[in-house]
Amino acid sequence: MPTPKTPSLKPSFRKPLLYGTGVVLAAALLGYVSYRATAPDHSASDSSYVAEVAADPDAGVHPELAKLARRDPGDKLAQGRADAPVVLIEYADFKCGYCGKFARDTESALVKKYVGNGTLRIEWRNFPIFGAESEAAARAAWAAGQQGRFWQFHAAAYAEGVKEKGFGKARLKALAQQAGVADLDRFARDADSSAASAAVSKDQEQGYAIGATSTPSFLINGRPIAGAQSMEVFTQAIDAAAADRARNTKDAKGADK
Repeated sequence: MPTPKTPSLKPSFRKPLLYGTGVVLAAALLGYVSYRATAPDHSASDSSYVAEVAADPDAGVHPELAKLARRDPGDKLAQGRADAPVVLIEYADFKCGYCGKFARDTESALVKKYVGNGTLRIEWRNFPIFGAESEAAARAAWAAGQQGRFWQFHAAAYAEGVKEKGFGKARLKALAQQAGVADLDRFARDADSSAASAAVSKDQEQGYAIGATSTPSFLINGRPIAGAQSMEVFTQAIDAAAADRARNTKDAKGADK
């Protein structure tokens, strides 16, 4: 059965970003409709959504949203090959219980199944929507990433029962230590820096721009998915995206002959 949607903070004060073209704004609006259509509290079940993906792999895919994948080999908040055929962009908040559920139950399985063999790249976007502690945790995660320990911090922060203890400064430092961050003084400086705030704001604005109002929210090669859906939903979407990428690559090579 679908997972209930987390509480959302509707960004009435936010303006969608244009990314230089009106086309992306249109895609953002379409993306919002897709988020609503696939949200976990929708009447459709996971199985019906999977059937839709299998029947028409291109349904609900927006090419302009696919372009939001950065594919930067130096991105410290990403894992997987930069040239992987499928990119999953995750917009999430460390205080979100369903984000933690996804991290523990599904994301780790996706990494094992797809990242290791080069099929999938996962790009994290900090999307803090639950107040000051969410913002602080996002900056701390970014700071851990500056020392190559983002995913270790991610695992520590999303461990069972952690969010209930809060994300005050002392707690964030303890999580960084647990994650193996070597220079804790640098970590503290980085977490409080303008660079951390700017990086988090950039991710957050991108999330608002595509119409996301709850966490976790995802894009898989331009297909929006909302909520901590089942493993089956993600595997079907990833498999469909990989097949589509392979087909397009084959067609492009054929056209060059």
